[in-house]
Amino acid sequence: MNRTRRTRRTVVAVAAVGLPLGALAACSNGGEGGETSEGQDVTLTLAHSYTEDQPQHTCGAQVIKDEAEAADVGLTVELFPNSQLGGDADRIASVQSGDIDIDVQGASALAAVYEPAGVLDAAFGFDDAEHLDAYFTEGSADQLVQDFKDASGGVSILGAWSAGARHFTANTPIREPADLEGLRMRFPGSGQYLLNAQALGADATEVAYEELYLALQQGVVDGQENPLTNIDATNLVEVQDVLSMSGHQQNSNLIVAAPSYDDLSDEQRTALDDAVAAAVEQMPGCVEQAEQEILDGWEQEGAIEIVDDVDRDAFAQQADAWFRENLDGDSLAVYESMRDSAP
Repeated sequence: MNRTRRTRRTVVAVAAVGLPLGALAACSNGGEGGETSEGQDVTLTLAHSYTEDQPQHTCGAQVIKDEAEAADVGLTVELFPNSQLGGDADRIASVQSGDIDIDVQGASALAAVYEPAGVLDAAFGFDDAEHLDAYFTEGSADQLVQDFKDASGGVSILGAWSAGARHFTANTPIREPADLEGLRMRFPGSGQYLLNAQALGADATEVAYEELYLALQQGVVDGQENPLTNIDATNLVEVQDVLSMSGHQQNSNLIVAAPSYDDLSDEQRTALDDAVAAAVEQMPGCVEQAEQEILDGWEQEGAIEIVDDVDRDAFAQQADAWFRENLDGDSLAVYESMRDSAP
């Protein structure tokens, strides 16, 4: 991180060519915000935690870079995958401070800044990826986006996509809520995921993602939940017998930009917004293709039993009742806006 900051400061001194976004905020109108100078070249850092083989990079970050640079409005985007600029909690703080210009974050990570944002990761809060997309593109999320910007000191949410639904794995099928009884299920340690466990009727055990394979292998936990791309990337089929296609949560990614996004020129903001929109449009097909290839490979190899007759309605009804009873205030308002926007 320190090396990146030093590099960006050095660039500021080079005849205003390739200025990083944070530097533009200080240069425009005496450092008090507003329009940047027309024709000013800007270098943006775009960070995320995914590998370069995952859809979040190939169809997400890479598309944003390609489209923004192709617009020929003076934007250059430098990509930093694989948590090169820190973990989720560190990166959102760096976005707030302007040390990272754009980041791809899960909703639960954003809850550290504005707690109701985590509700976007509520189990069965969205029916599917199309529902999540419509929530952001058709106006239902406008209040949340503004509230997040206010709470975060000016961080903008530029768009959102689903990186695939999360599913259960264990050594026995999980077709209905009762099947979770007696199983120690690993859930991520963030607040909304632990609420999801309660809503779904699971006994949640916190295990770091990097330690999950070993925890399953040694029987520390009986099962877990993740999107297919994560299950594949960590080879969990080697230590689990059954994949239950519960689709209980859309694995949300939000594209957030530092406060100095507002200091870009109008044409640069438009180009960046259009680049994010292009990535959002491509992600569903990209994720679907990646997931189908994974499933086909597992079926051909007999790597894991795939259960596709999960009673999702039973899980969804249980979760909905739990959230309406246990959420309150702005968090409940966000949840209700999500459900009210269902097609």
